[in-house]
Amino acid sequence: MPIANGTMFIPSVLTFIGIPGLETIQCWIGIPFCVMYIIALVGNSLLLIIIKSEPSLHEPMYFFLAMLGATDIVLSTSIVPKMLGIFWFHLPEIYFDACLFQMWLIHTFQGIESGVLLAMALDRYVAICYPLRHAIIFTRQLVTHIGIGVTLRPALLVIPCLLLIKCRLKLYRTKLISHTYCEHMALVKLATEDVSISKFYGLLGAFVVGGLDFLLITLSYVQIFITVFHLSQKEARLKAFNTCIPHICIFFQFYLLAFFSFFTHRSGSSIPSYVHIILSNLYLLVPPFLNPFVYGVKTKHIRVKAVKMLCSKDEA
Repeated sequence: MPIANGTMFIPSVLTFIGIPGLETIQCWIGIPFCVMYIIALVGNSLLLIIIKSEPSLHEPMYFFLAMLGATDIVLSTSIVPKMLGIFWFHLPEIYFDACLFQMWLIHTFQGIESGVLLAMALDRYVAICYPLRHAIIFTRQLVTHIGIGVTLRPALLVIPCLLLIKCRLKLYRTKLISHTYCEHMALVKLATEDVSISKFYGLLGAFVVGGLDFLLITLSYVQIFITVFHLSQKEARLKAFNTCIPHICIFFQFYLLAFFSFFTHRSGSSIPSYVHIILSNLYLLVPPFLNPFVYGVKTKHIRVKAVKMLCSKDEA
């Protein structure tokens, strides 16, 4: 509803621009994203099936890995279908409330992924630094509580972001979103009113979830490395390193892309908007795409079970 000077009351429908400056080649950009999405769905689904069907994998580390796979499926599904609708089928519109829901899904499951990575780091920390106490500390009850905690923390933290947008921001200069999905800052920037509180809360939420998790994960692996280097047997050191390598790979790919996306979004006009948007999409899609490969290759139990499943299908 137009008000004055080009502003409008909360628009019922928003329109995605997609990737500004690359509109003519968006249909081609969608192809690799589609391929990555399909591989992410198949790979993470296979991971969940293997962990569920193999009793020997019903351990804390694999429970967290299953949570990571389920999170990756939801996270990639929350952005890719709509993105491909924009790129291939010229369906750029989304209802305002649906946009808020998509934003809640994306930021919630980003936070869950970060929390699961922290849980996996703590599991490896206890397993390597206090191996005799691991089974006592990481009981099924504790693992369940951790799973609930890492889910509720971002789910509740994101809700005020939605309320600040829905209840405080009433006037908008445009209904065009320069993005492929509903991201918090991309939506807040459309408002003509004071958005300082929304920006501050967004930064606070990013620090409470991503920043704190990054710090704790880093401290966990520093302590793990110190412990490993003090092991007297070379075989024991190699075994400890091998159990940590998949987690470290996932940790670096997730947070490096997160930091690149975060800083390019806040660097103003010095970086083209299409760079930020592509990085934002890669940040949400690359981890779900790579995680099954990393754990499938580096985790022996999963690799052996996957080979058995594929070979049995071939024989049938």
